[in-house]
Amino acid sequence: MATKPTKLIVNCSTGERTVVELTAAEIAEREQMAQEAEAQRLAEEQAAADLQALKDSAKAKLIAGEPLTAEEADTLVL
Repeated sequence: MATKPTKLIVNCSTGERTVVELTAAEIAEREQMAQEAEAQRLAEEQAAADLQALKDSAKAKLIAGEPLTAEEADTLVL
C-alpha cells in the first residue's frame, strides 16, 4: 500500500514538530507544479538546442564563405 505524501509543520516557538498528510488539493497543486517545472525544463533545453544549431549553421557558413542570415549573425555578435 502506498503511503500518502506528508508535510512537516514546525512550531518555532516551542520546537514541536508535527507530520501531517497532505490534502487532495495540496497533492494536486504539487503535481501541477511538477508538470509546469518539467515543461519549463523542456522549453529551456529546446531553446538551448535551437541556439546551438543556429551557431553551428553560422560557423559552417563562415567556413564555406557563405553569407549569414541576420539571426545567425546575432548569435555571433551578442
